[in-house]
Amino acid sequence: MGKHHSQEYKQYVSKLIVEEGRKATEVAYELEISAKTISRWVAAYRMKLNVGKTDENYITPTELEKLKKQHEKELERLREENEILKKAMHIFTKNQA
Repeated sequence: MGKHHSQEYKQYVSKLIVEEGRKATEVAYELEISAKTISRWVAAYRMKLNVGKTDENYITPTELEKLKKQHEKELERLREENEILKKAMHIFTKNQA
């Protein structure tokens, strides 16, 4: 009898293939799952995408990296703004004394 995988796991594996462009055979080898099984998961995932009922609870490693880079840029921008405001406040309070 084969292994049973959760729906979330199947969706995550399918997302790796569909959205990151990884090859099903490579993923199957890495995860030690039949390529035929993964192909069925991917087909079901693509049908679900076509219906428009996507579940965005899981993100791929590539998506995670993109989000991290966006947040790092935003954080750096905010730090720069904060430093500018600190300097301006220092200048204004110095002139009042």
